[in-house]
Amino acid sequence: MAFSADELRVLRRALATALHPAPLQEEDVQDCLRLTESVDEAVREAGRLRAFLLADLVRYREALPGSLGGYLELLRDALAAGYDPGADDLAALRALRRNPAAAELLARCQVLAERSVRARLARVSQATAPAVPSPSRARLLALPGGRAAGDEPKPTPPAPAERPVPKPSEAFPPRRRPVPPPPPEERVAG
Repeated sequence: MAFSADELRVLRRALATALHPAPLQEEDVQDCLRLTESVDEAVREAGRLRAFLLADLVRYREALPGSLGGYLELLRDALAAGYDPGADDLAALRALRRNPAAAELLARCQVLAERSVRARLARVSQATAPAVPSPSRARLLALPGGRAAGDEPKPTPPAPAERPVPKPSEAFPPRRRPVPPPPPEERVAG
């Protein structure tokens, strides 16, 4: 993102005001609001551009192998912009690995995909790990109305019994076979 000279002047004044609070003039407030609107618009535009590029990447991937050159170029650009390659990208690159450029990109994408999966797993494990109270939290527990150190926590009630998982034959009863129509000799013309 690039700022014009006027936008940099406004940004410099806003940062100076943030560091050394002082009353702002109405003109400065209006300049800051305009800069905020400009930055918000640039962020929205970047999001639209990213969505367009990813949609383009999907179109090129679906047109493989005929669009190999365009697909590899778009994938490189997307990776440079922070795109995490998905399973579809890895599968497409595996199918094209005879091409040296595709093989190189496959190796890079595998590393990035593995790193992305490890990061997601780390976030999940941190979210499910029991929280260790911080020293500030321990002090809050000692406030009046909080739990005292000697109080025992109340036992939790037992969880309700889970319903058993039905068998496939219970969930999907067997279909009845259709009764075949009577032979033509037994039909009565009416």
